[in-house]
Amino acid sequence: MGRRRKAQVRKIQPDPRYKSVLVSKFINNLLWDGKKSVAQRIFYGALNHIEKLTKEDGLAVFEKALNNVKPVLQVRPRRVGGATYQIPMEVKPKRKESLAIKWIITAARARPEHRMEEKLAQEIIAASRNEGAAIKKREDVHKMAEANKAFAHFRW
Repeated sequence: MGRRRKAQVRKIQPDPRYKSVLVSKFINNLLWDGKKSVAQRIFYGALNHIEKLTKEDGLAVFEKALNNVKPVLQVRPRRVGGATYQIPMEVKPKRKESLAIKWIITAARARPEHRMEEKLAQEIIAASRNEGAAIKKREDVHKMAEANKAFAHFRW
């Protein structure tokens, strides 16, 4: 970790369709090999797919899913007297967002459907209903934090 100064936070341009920075961050995490137009096509296609399946606004379902996946607690390793303890800590807001985005994308990629649009749409719908692999990941992180509650007094 650098000691001189804080890292500058870059401004992210909002996406062209919804004018949302959150959607833009999601698309940036979704892309592979710098192929942003492919990532945008996948994301917007997934939102259209969601609208067809749920008869609700795709963006609203996406935001609800993201809020459901955001973790409250996580464990961080801390070395105390030769032993490493997993210490439960609250998650900062930016990290909550980035973890939720990563978990949804990872869970979508692991799904058995054939097209990424369908995988992403199904995972977002599942997350908005508090089910699916991304929600399971959040629950596992919370269980870890709960199990290591005894070491909370080592927090720095």
